[in-house]
Amino acid sequence: MSTEKTCEPRNDINNRLIALTVATIAAFFTPFMASAINIAIPSIGSQFSADVILLSWIPTAYLLAAAVFAVPFGRIADIYGMKKIFTLGIIIFTISSFLCAISPSIISLIAFRVLQGIGSAMIFVTGLAIITSVYPPKERGKAIGINIASVYIGLSLGPVLGGILTEYFGWRSLFIAVIPLGLLVLVLTTFKLKGEWAECKGESFDFSGSIIYSIALVILIYGFSILPSELGIILVILGVIGILA
Repeated sequence: MSTEKTCEPRNDINNRLIALTVATIAAFFTPFMASAINIAIPSIGSQFSADVILLSWIPTAYLLAAAVFAVPFGRIADIYGMKKIFTLGIIIFTISSFLCAISPSIISLIAFRVLQGIGSAMIFVTGLAIITSVYPPKERGKAIGINIASVYIGLSLGPVLGGILTEYFGWRSLFIAVIPLGLLVLVLTTFKLKGEWAECKGESFDFSGSIIYSIALVILIYGFSILPSELGIILVILGVIGILA
């Protein structure tokens, strides 16, 4: 009795490995940057003579931008292609990291952190989606597990590596350190990752809904930051209503 074994094309296997590699590296440096920067805040404050309020916006600007743009860019990726948005996100994140490293003032650093957060949102919402698109169901769980493990490794190593880099090379080295990783992912994605994935190609994008969501989220987070003032309570209520809308 003979058994017939079906082998997958080597190109498909290689493409999956490339997809997993770029998504996993990207999944590492985005949370790494979010957690590592907290260690460097005292050094940044000392160099720029910035007050506590301005310093608090260094991590907040990044996280807020990532949260505001995650949902809209997730939808845009579904319509126009995940690889396009992922690649653009890598470019924005890498360039903004360089700009953060050479920031001449605290205000410019916060502005570049917003840009970095936008790039992070584009990466985060498409990296895992690309993995689920290229891997068959029987192999998808393992690939997703590796990707998620990379996220937690980035979060865990952020304070440790961030502290070492800040202590010996200065706070600007945190941003310089992720630039080579960004360039590596960009090269692999551009020249090695084959295919494009757009599950909702041709559908429309809800601009009004995205704008309402973004404004409501900003209002909500700002409202929480100034609680328990009366204005803070009003803004939180308005933010919740806006998100529901």
